[in-house]
Amino acid sequence: MSVLRVALCGNPNVGKSTVFNALTGLRQHTGNWAGKTVDTARGLVRGNTADWTLTDLPGAYSLLSGSPEEMVASDCLTFEAQDAVIVVCDATCLERNLNLALQVAEASPRMVLCVNMMDEARSRGTEVDIELLEQLLGLPVVGIAARNRQGLDRLKQRVEEAAAARASAQTAAEQAQSVIAQQIQKAVPAIESAGTARFAALRAMTGDDGFLARLLSEANASDRDSLRNAIQEQKNALERSGFFKEKLAETVVSEGYRAAGELCRRVVRRPSQSSADLRQLRIDRLLARRHIGIPLMLALLGLVLYLTISGANVPSAWLSETLSGLEPRLFAWLLGLGAPQWLTEALVSGVYRVTSWVVSVMLPPMAIFFPLFTLLEELGFLPRVAFHLDRCFQRCRACGKQALCMCMGLGCNAVGVMGCRIIQSPRERLIAILTNALVPCNGRFPTLIALISMFFVLAEGPVGSLAGAAMMLGLIVLCVGVTLGCSRLLSATVLKGVPSAFALELPPFRRPKVGQVLIRSVLDRTLFVLGRAVTVAAPAGLVIWLLANLRVGDTQLLRLLADTLEPAGRFLGMDGVILLAFILGFPANEIVLPIMLMTYLSQGTLVEVQGLDSLRALLVANGWTLTTAACVALFSLFHWPCSTTTLTVYKETHSLKWTAVAVLLPTLTGVTLCALVSALSRLLGA
Repeated sequence: MSVLRVALCGNPNVGKSTVFNALTGLRQHTGNWAGKTVDTARGLVRGNTADWTLTDLPGAYSLLSGSPEEMVASDCLTFEAQDAVIVVCDATCLERNLNLALQVAEASPRMVLCVNMMDEARSRGTEVDIELLEQLLGLPVVGIAARNRQGLDRLKQRVEEAAAARASAQTAAEQAQSVIAQQIQKAVPAIESAGTARFAALRAMTGDDGFLARLLSEANASDRDSLRNAIQEQKNALERSGFFKEKLAETVVSEGYRAAGELCRRVVRRPSQSSADLRQLRIDRLLARRHIGIPLMLALLGLVLYLTISGANVPSAWLSETLSGLEPRLFAWLLGLGAPQWLTEALVSGVYRVTSWVVSVMLPPMAIFFPLFTLLEELGFLPRVAFHLDRCFQRCRACGKQALCMCMGLGCNAVGVMGCRIIQSPRERLIAILTNALVPCNGRFPTLIALISMFFVLAEGPVGSLAGAAMMLGLIVLCVGVTLGCSRLLSATVLKGVPSAFALELPPFRRPKVGQVLIRSVLDRTLFVLGRAVTVAAPAGLVIWLLANLRVGDTQLLRLLADTLEPAGRFLGMDGVILLAFILGFPANEIVLPIMLMTYLSQGTLVEVQGLDSLRALLVANGWTLTTAACVALFSLFHWPCSTTTLTVYKETHSLKWTAVAVLLPTLTGVTLCALVSALSRLLGA
């Protein structure tokens, strides 16, 4: 039985990923598209007559745009031969989605239109005439409800029928497009069908230099010059008639929306205003008011922080105790294997102890924060956060979508940096990447929570947790303000430009599927981030153990380094031990506080003090004051990103220069703020 190659595409927020997961189950994997920092998922589908390799392309509004995601979708349909293409549309907003479907139909003759969310459309009183739509398009159309797995068998059947069918005769194209299409079909072996050649001709006339270079590289060497000349001649002819490529692309897209609107007027029947639509409209009008929407946004974020803070303590303590209990067994096992004493101590007291500390501190907060965050995302809350922050980012000449990346950074800055791919403008995407580390990730939460609880919150129990959550919320608001200020600074200096316009989709509020949310947040986010942290924490544990156990004379090397950094630490309102802990905590922010304790106590391994009261007493005995705690909190918020985030920035930008800027920007911010607080404290005699 042959394996079919099928591509899945559609606008964002049409349920494309739900369709993909429903068709493939767990037979899937994700990887970067060749030459792009854009993820595409591939999965195996058990069909009726053949198995498929299903490629889930990034969400796209148009195949003629310049964003990396839309270029990947367009390149796949142009250069990768597909046996069939599925275009997913949302039955509740079919008119907007059909524009992409009409473009794909031009590129691929074997297209199946999948109208998803039919159940949701019916609940709103909207009816879509699937048979009439199929008749008008001349293409297979299937109505499904992917969340409930309704219509999937029919979809499989129509896809396999489309893959087996021959391409129908194509309509005539304009003269310039036809000439170029003929040359492309002759010169480029990868482009077989006349429909794909016509679409490639349209991209050659409207696209950027990158597409033209790719097209010429795919052409036969003997035909490249003739193809290049044919394209240039036809473009020159169009320009002489006043038809520049921007105008041509705009005309094509406008014509697509006009045709989509005409189709919808014929096949979609909806009531003047359903009760669900009215309810949705009232909620959105209420949330759109800044004096209601912004306080609600802060309250929900505060609730998530409160649940994370109050809920992570018990599992974190249990996990720490369990992993620590394995140390003697591991020690005895290695000695039993004949390992030297020094190697056993390095592996157990160094590598294992640091790694287990990172796991016990990181895993519980992430296991709480990420599912709650994903629930808000599935509910439709995050796009409304971006709506309120869009005006602020526009004033800073940045993109409103940066607000979404900033929210992702609260869980993990590495995830937030990767989330910046949703920003189309390269300039604005770079601003979002460089400023993402200004928002604290959950790796910095334990240190911040401990400092707030020990030095700034006096109450205990639920009242203390609420007060701590309120202070954490205040610190996050400060970080948002600093992010806006740094974005404005970058856009006025090294990244000058005008903010781009974008369409911010406000999806309807939907009841999240808790099971899917848990699987997605645990597998795709929690374990992914934890895996990266463990990868860098293990070798860091060995380095820290060596520094703690090697001596210069009678002085521990760790203490010697701390004494060297003492003047710089005092200038920043801290001390050399604290500054050294932040430097050695570069692999993972979670180990900063344990390194401080190890150095203060002159221990050879990481130590854990039982209870915040004893920890506060130890810190005060080593010269800590309220000023010290405030400066440490500020430096926890604003210092160099961890190694995982730094590596992610480099992978996203492919530039050492911009990676260095991403490291220096929060560091200089933290140094400036700490120096100001320290100077003010000395001035007031505090």
